[in-house]
Amino acid sequence: MSYLSLLWANLFRKKTRTVLTLLSVMIAFVLFVLLQAVGEAFTGGVTIVGVDRLIVTPKYSIVDELPLSQKRQVAAIAGVNLVTQQSWFGGVYQDPKNFFPKYPVEPLEYFDMYSEFIINPAELEAFAGTRTGAVVKAGLAEQYGWKLGDIIPIQADIWPKADGSRTWEFELVGTFEEAESSRPLFLFQYQYFTESVELDRRDQVGWWTVRLSEPERAAEIAREIDSLFENSRDPTRTATEDEFSRQFASQLGDIGFITTIIMSAVFFTIVLLTGNTMAQALRERIPELAVLKTIGFTDTAVSALVLGEAIVLCVVGGLCGIAMAYLLLPGIAPVLESFAGSIDFSATTLATAIGLSVVIGIVIGIVPAMSARRLTIVDALRKN
Repeated sequence: MSYLSLLWANLFRKKTRTVLTLLSVMIAFVLFVLLQAVGEAFTGGVTIVGVDRLIVTPKYSIVDELPLSQKRQVAAIAGVNLVTQQSWFGGVYQDPKNFFPKYPVEPLEYFDMYSEFIINPAELEAFAGTRTGAVVKAGLAEQYGWKLGDIIPIQADIWPKADGSRTWEFELVGTFEEAESSRPLFLFQYQYFTESVELDRRDQVGWWTVRLSEPERAAEIAREIDSLFENSRDPTRTATEDEFSRQFASQLGDIGFITTIIMSAVFFTIVLLTGNTMAQALRERIPELAVLKTIGFTDTAVSALVLGEAIVLCVVGGLCGIAMAYLLLPGIAPVLESFAGSIDFSATTLATAIGLSVVIGIVIGIVPAMSARRLTIVDALRKN
């Protein structure tokens, strides 16, 4: 019998106990991998496409609005190439669970700003020329079975119409793609939006996106924009897209800290559970370990056998957890990507998960392994 087969046979002496322990470890690593992926999506940096863009938001809260009149002032700053606006519309399609980001935008400016969005020129022209027109990510249209010409009703929550109605109807005039993200997105005409809301809420925007002709001056231009409105009724806070994504994540809480707290509690529990399993297995096998030493196994070989069982148990559970997370990701990613960026597993996350499974195996196996090493044949047989 080989060393590995002996190790595997020892693990499954108590099949039910081993399987339950494996399931516990697997669930812990499913949580770890998914939470890490979500954390990276919230805090990850901006792609090379957006290094020349700034985001200008209200200074004190992202729920405040900025006046449309600021647009001309920002555009007049040296080094600013283009300015366009967006607002958080909210609302749902047919059912509260059918949520995806919706922004009123200036069609031509928006797609000029976000060159990573690929749209048919004819459909972009139709978007710009249709008052109630809307364009959506191709994946979103496929998800709901929308086709060009369809009328899409959206139930508003924070933006009712001036007549009191909360039903907004948009005509789908085009779809677009984005190579580096599958996040759903619904865009419609800002002019239609601002003319339809209550009078005192018109000509307001949620934030400005600013493209720079001199990206190396980003910090200087950001300070100049904020100083321009510092003493006005609508002060601003300007940041790069990377910084803005981090600030937005911080509004929801410190994602990294939350993830760390959750996983610390989970892994602490797993260490106690699996450690207790290994200690119990050792107590049951003391006479057998004495027999192994009697027939020629060294102290080192016996302790390595016990330590190896703990490591294999954790590594197998960890790999199963990683595989399970891969299977679950396609189902949960579309929902999470409505709030975060593109969610995927990085090589760092996978390497960390595998390394962590080895470390946990060593931690829970080292004490039983040292006990097995110190075990004397006479004492072990006497206990039997």
